[in-house]
Amino acid sequence: MGVKEKTEIRSMKYEEFKNNDYLERLVKELNRDGAGVILGTVDDLINWGRSNSLWSLTFGTSCCAIEFMALGAARYDMARFGFEVTRNSPRQADMIMVLGTITYKMAPVLKRLYDQMAEPKYVVAVGGCTISGGPFIKSYHVVNGIDKIIPVDVFIPGCPPRPEAFYYGMMQLQRKIKVEKFLGGVNRQEKEPKENETEQHVR
Repeated sequence: MGVKEKTEIRSMKYEEFKNNDYLERLVKELNRDGAGVILGTVDDLINWGRSNSLWSLTFGTSCCAIEFMALGAARYDMARFGFEVTRNSPRQADMIMVLGTITYKMAPVLKRLYDQMAEPKYVVAVGGCTISGGPFIKSYHVVNGIDKIIPVDVFIPGCPPRPEAFYYGMMQLQRKIKVEKFLGGVNRQEKEPKENETEQHVR
């Protein structure tokens, strides 16, 4: 990409720095003269990278996990969307994808794995059993929705959902990540420590 020899880049006037109109006019002027300029924020760049490289901690307990396995095969090829890497360690995962029935015996394990994941972390609930208990909704041993245990970012309904539904739910999570503030703010508000806890840390 070549830049013309007589490309003039004038400095920004202080009184004109009130909105983005001046920046857009400056970019158009530079592009017209032959210089390639892209405007954006660091937040947009970081969130673009994060949303297109989601590593999931698979937590498959029943038939929804079989449908998830189909995504990795050649027909659906989830590598195209950037979330083909699945991890068995919560310390290496960005999100936990819960696939199938969660019993009360399994609930503490799910909560422990979620707590071991580093922030920012996300949860995708897949299938009727995970979302509401499914056909076991009135049974004594199945949790009627994992949102009672951990916070859920995206619900993917179905029994089991088709691979296309998986893709739609994952793309919704990607859209959610792209609008977050990575710098200058927090994605999840942490609870403020109580006064006596602060005093103990000071001592």
